[in-house]
Amino acid sequence: MPAQDPVAADEEIREEEDYMSMIVAEPTIPKVKETYTQRLRRKALESEARGRTKSKAERALEEAAAREDALAKSLLEDENASKSKGLKMMAKMGFKGGALGKKGEDGQGLMDGRLEPVGVVIKEDRGGIGLDNEKKRKIREEFESESKRVKAEEGDYRDRVRRERELAKLEGQVAAAQRVAERLDGEREEEAAGITGDGVPNGSISSKKINTQPLKSINVLWRGLIRGREEKERDRRMSLSRLPTYDDPDEDKDYRQALGKEHTQHVLVEDLEEEDPELDAFNELEPAERLEQLISHLRRDFNYCFWCKFSYPDRF
Repeated sequence: MPAQDPVAADEEIREEEDYMSMIVAEPTIPKVKETYTQRLRRKALESEARGRTKSKAERALEEAAAREDALAKSLLEDENASKSKGLKMMAKMGFKGGALGKKGEDGQGLMDGRLEPVGVVIKEDRGGIGLDNEKKRKIREEFESESKRVKAEEGDYRDRVRRERELAKLEGQVAAAQRVAERLDGEREEEAAGITGDGVPNGSISSKKINTQPLKSINVLWRGLIRGREEKERDRRMSLSRLPTYDDPDEDKDYRQALGKEHTQHVLVEDLEEEDPELDAFNELEPAERLEQLISHLRRDFNYCFWCKFSYPDRF
């Protein structure tokens, strides 16, 4: 095999390197020539933008952006730093670039060095020095007081619900004690009266005639219970009296009584609308105090224990 010429081999290697290092040029986009109409429109927009007066908000934004851009640059690293007369005067007075702060024990390192300048805060209001701190303090105090108020309201709500349940329970016990006292008092009156003249015992359905007992003659301990019951009965009768009913004058009397059209009404001599100061004073008492008075009355006058629901033969 004939030996390869070293010169030809060297040229072949260079060609390979040129091929590998060849730069592929990006296709250029042909520039579209601007038409006359487009040029006129562009110039009109530019002229309008130059002639338009910027609003206060736009100027404030531009000023803030320029200020932030200037504060982000270091004067010592600026290309015009060598030409600054102010920096030259500061250098003559001993100023050197770097961090500010107390030096370490070796005199080299900084313990609390500050590498950035103090931020500039532009005041845009009329508040004096320390006003912002005062505002922050007031806001913090309002927030703390609001948090305390919410916690207190949560506790007050639980206490209020608990008190309402206790009051409702006591009111129910008062009403039950009043019904017991009324029943025992009625039984005692029936025992004292015995049997009526028509042979019907008192307390039966047929003996319920017109009640002429004034309200103020009833014991105040259960007078409110009877008054409320009579007021409901009065309202019920008034509503029934307004209903259109047919009344046949030729109807037999016995037939009318059998149908319940002739019944004895329960009428109070005393007007229900009359004021009762004694009853009002009793109702203004706390439910626990009213219940205590009722329980004492049942124990003293009837030898009755309200809690065990039993009537003893003698005083206990």
